[in-house]
Amino acid sequence: MQLMPLNRVNLVALVAILATSAISSNSNMSVLLPITRVLAQTPETNTSQAVRLLNLCRADLNKNQDQAALQSCQLAATTAQGKGLRSIQAKSLNNLGKSYQNTGNLQQALSNYQQALVIAQAIKERARISKVLINLGEVANKLGDTAKAKTSFEQALKIGQQINDAQLIIAAKQAQLENNPLKAEADKLIEQGNKRLDTSQFRAALGSYEQALKIYQSIKDHSREENALNGIGLAYFYLGDYKKAIDYQSQSLAIARALKDRLGESQSLNNLGVTYLDSANPKAAEVYLRGAIAVDESIRKDLQNNDAFKISIFETQASSYRLLQQAEVAQNHTLDALLIAERGRTQALIELVASRLGLSSKPIGLSIEQIQHIAQQQNATLVEYSLAGDDLYIWVIKPTGEITFHKVDLKRTKIGNLAENTRVAAATIAESRGVANQIITGLVSKTRSSLNPTQSTSDQHNTSTVRSLDCRGNDCLQQMYQLLIQPIEKQLPTNPDAHVIFIPHQSLFLVPFAALQDKNQQFLIEKHTISIAPSIQVLQLTHQQKLKLQSQQSAAENSFANVAKTAIVVGNPIMPYVSLKIGEPPQQLPALPGAQQEAEQVAQVLQTPVLTKEQASKAAVSKLMQKASIIHLATHGLLDNLEEPGIPGVVALAPSKGDDGLLSAKEVLNLNLNAQLVVLSACDTGRGRITEDSVLGFPRALITAGVPSIIVSLWQVSDQNSTVFLMPEFYRQWKNNPDKAHALRAAMLETKKRYPNPSDWAAFVFIGEAE
Repeated sequence: MQLMPLNRVNLVALVAILATSAISSNSNMSVLLPITRVLAQTPETNTSQAVRLLNLCRADLNKNQDQAALQSCQLAATTAQGKGLRSIQAKSLNNLGKSYQNTGNLQQALSNYQQALVIAQAIKERARISKVLINLGEVANKLGDTAKAKTSFEQALKIGQQINDAQLIIAAKQAQLENNPLKAEADKLIEQGNKRLDTSQFRAALGSYEQALKIYQSIKDHSREENALNGIGLAYFYLGDYKKAIDYQSQSLAIARALKDRLGESQSLNNLGVTYLDSANPKAAEVYLRGAIAVDESIRKDLQNNDAFKISIFETQASSYRLLQQAEVAQNHTLDALLIAERGRTQALIELVASRLGLSSKPIGLSIEQIQHIAQQQNATLVEYSLAGDDLYIWVIKPTGEITFHKVDLKRTKIGNLAENTRVAAATIAESRGVANQIITGLVSKTRSSLNPTQSTSDQHNTSTVRSLDCRGNDCLQQMYQLLIQPIEKQLPTNPDAHVIFIPHQSLFLVPFAALQDKNQQFLIEKHTISIAPSIQVLQLTHQQKLKLQSQQSAAENSFANVAKTAIVVGNPIMPYVSLKIGEPPQQLPALPGAQQEAEQVAQVLQTPVLTKEQASKAAVSKLMQKASIIHLATHGLLDNLEEPGIPGVVALAPSKGDDGLLSAKEVLNLNLNAQLVVLSACDTGRGRITEDSVLGFPRALITAGVPSIIVSLWQVSDQNSTVFLMPEFYRQWKNNPDKAHALRAAMLETKKRYPNPSDWAAFVFIGEAE
């Protein structure tokens, strides 16, 4: 079960911190102008000069340039004094005090605050008086004069209440709490409780949290009282005393709601849901988990179009969606569980795509009828997976509207390892186009294991070592087949031309579904036409985008021959330079003559020019991509550090003046593409950082940029032999059949005849709209 940990900083504390920061320095700075030595002596220019100096003082403070701030703030105060501008003088002295406080000179800081206070009181600027009193109290407390600090905070709070300034009231109360020595003691107890909880010392953790709670209650720090109550609830949960766990979690929830702390409210609701679920009361668990999700979605709504923040916060909220699925399944509400599984994935992506492309889509959730309609619209069998607790949930939605549910017990299966083992087993060898992946610092492991035990891992193109797997070769592919496909075999279509769209979850995005093998050693691609989607709702969006692109042209213009006229095909650019390691000189990525051969053959099928060498510059390709109907890039694919924030992944193009030649997934996301299809014939272009909101990488970027159909790779692909054959064959098949997923399947099967190892034909996956 997944309980939410204690908040380190809750929403109320965050508001208070922001309010306190606003007191110390004004972030709404004017444009800074150079200080002139001689000014005309008029009241207007006097004021202007003083304001400019005050702005310079604030700028230095905001940039944490404390020594510079000491000079600029002193000059601002002196200038304002000379001009008789007492309000500006008080502000400057207050900022000067902050500068001294930052450098550790507390006595001088206190002196400046006292001077600022005298002036603010003389000119009766009550808000300024309150702000200075808060700063003065902080310094007095650090100097050990707790009585003076207490008086200062009380006076600041009284003024804030008299003038009804909410920010000042919050800041004064927060300052009182933060500077209370008992608060520091309680904070240490909370940290002690957290450590004890992490090491399963539940009874000891309970003692720490209870001591902290008494202190917080005595100093009336309700925000941290909420935190301590949550900790006590967690301890009782792990001790198996669900009644007391629910009691303390309910108290925490009441305080969170009183404080309007939505993060704390969501956390308490989630933990109550877990407790009820674990105590065999899924109906009550459902109520609290739905409440947690409602709060979570309101928080994300307030983030508007901030995609990165939405993804980040969704990671912390995902447990409520998974737990709610478990609560629904426990009540045999399997269709409701499907709705929650859908609602709990790709929401940031859906909102971003709908906003960027002007497509009609409700940001949150689908109905069962809508899901059935999408399956019918796609004329495909949809298979949605969800990893929930100890179980794997599988829903199969047929084009007829029939929905079936299967649950697979994973208690004895490490699904993450099995998914990676399957991908690695299918990938076999790191071949020449994958050499570039080892040049970027912090890349994920590129080790491969051969499906063919007699194949040497000392191949000249292979710079990886054989990975130690829990299974070997075809055994991995068969194990994953038994886990993912065997439970639903009877629900899948018997016609191999019928579409099956797999909707993975988390690490299952790494699985090469085409290469999965049944007990008769028949590969899944031999039995079905396969594609992948991040979610059912994303399918709805890519379908809308396909219709939007097609509506801009007639049926004749949408023919293969006409679409091919505006294709852009790139192969083997002049390679850019990248560093092997941070601090080392850049080295040029190796050339890919096989990729050039591939691109030339693809261009021949499409009857369009091919861009190679210096023609394939980043600047030229980026510009052409925005007008192209088909984009085919045969080059190096590189994975950035998956642990770093942002969208990982770059493809190598020729450097040109002003750029390094590396086209990133983030840059692609910001392009406005009109392509019906993008093929990234490079290494690992289908991988990325796995989040609850889909895989962050090229597929997500391309969908957001408006591309309805995408082909990417799951591992390092060769620029020789198999890929050179597979890619032109795909276009030949597509030329004769408008179904792109069917064309990829046919190309894989043709490639398999020549190159039977799955590493040679199963790396590429089709995402999105088939026709």
